[in-house]
Amino acid sequence: MIVLNVTYKCKPGMNRKFLEQIDALGIGDACRAEEGNIRYDYYFPADGSDELLLMEKWENAEALARHAKQPHMSKLGELKAAYVNDVILEKFEV
Repeated sequence: MIVLNVTYKCKPGMNRKFLEQIDALGIGDACRAEEGNIRYDYYFPADGSDELLLMEKWENAEALARHAKQPHMSKLGELKAAYVNDVILEKFEV
């Protein structure tokens, strides 16, 4: 299993708007429906900072590789350009 913690460092005041746009475009639902997806959930920090945490779990490396090539991931890239300053990715194989 592969676990990803993706921390989006959003532009000031934009983390909730970023997630609203992700939901409006159905990106989260599309990711959850992918073969090999176990978990795909977003969280806001308790301290109110401008971050958004995405926790992902995938069955294996092949599922994760397929995920990266999906059309909805291009849409996410466009949203990141508008709402995000930086992304921190932590990857764990368990």
